[in-house]
Amino acid sequence: MPTTARPSRTTGGRPSRVERQRAAAEERAAAARRAARRRAQLRWAVAAAAALAVAAAVTFFAVRGDDAPGQAAAAPVVGGDLHTLTAVGDALYVGGHAAVAVSRDGGRRWQQISSLDNADAMGWAQTTDALLAGGHPGLFRSTDGGTSFTQLTGASAVPDAHALGSVGDTVYLGSPQAGFRVSEDGGATWETRDAEAGRSFMGTILVDPADPQRLLAPDMSSGLLASSDGGRSWSPLGGPEGAMAAAWDPTDIDRLVVVGMSDSALSTDGGQSWEPLSVPTGTTAVTFSGDGTTMYTAALDGDVAVTSASTDGGRTWTRL
Repeated sequence: MPTTARPSRTTGGRPSRVERQRAAAEERAAAARRAARRRAQLRWAVAAAAALAVAAAVTFFAVRGDDAPGQAAAAPVVGGDLHTLTAVGDALYVGGHAAVAVSRDGGRRWQQISSLDNADAMGWAQTTDALLAGGHPGLFRSTDGGTSFTQLTGASAVPDAHALGSVGDTVYLGSPQAGFRVSEDGGATWETRDAEAGRSFMGTILVDPADPQRLLAPDMSSGLLASSDGGRSWSPLGGPEGAMAAAWDPTDIDRLVVVGMSDSALSTDGGQSWEPLSVPTGTTAVTFSGDGTTMYTAALDGDVAVTSASTDGGRTWTRL
């Protein structure tokens, strides 16, 4: 009796069912491996992007000065219109509409003074036992070395203090509303010396430490003005028009710098003659270090204060 042949596992060269199942399983395993690799790559990419974002944020905040409160920053945010840069002892103060910052290492690192947020600080005056700062809201006073400030009220209050200067407890003030005022008690009380003068003064009123009646004041309308009678009368001293800031070397007050709206100038004879001074672009404020060896300038870049220093009389400048 003839033997019946068993059917072949392949038909017409096609894989058998078992082979098809094995191939499908291998394909599923390969797909799973590919998916795992893609997930690992995605996790790595996300982690790398997060690391880059953190690094960028750290760099951004370090440059802008938006560090957490109490932390120093490389360049402080002061807001629109940079009005002031002044040296008080070993401290530098820089301020604009929104904020004020202090540096105690020559302008390399800055710390925001939160009690002067939105004070629009312009003028500064050091009295016997306090530091005064003036701005649009009025006067602020510090008795802890400039670490914190309190706004003055009552008889001490003065509206819109755009310019300040002092020797001892004699303080001079220029205000668009109040004119030119003087205090003989460190800013506790004020008297109006000239209701018309001082309305366009800006920043620092320079007071001769050897003669408190001799004053110099940058005037946005008239340039640099001088008084020899404590602000009862004023006369133009020359220099750049539209004076926004003035400073003199504390060790030699005949060495004088004025920053105007379009140019700047230096005098070595108390303002009798002037020579052009090249300062960093956008400079609106200037001051000297207490020992007179360094001249500092400040300019606004966006809402950040950019400070520069010169130790050769303004011939060259280094950005801080």
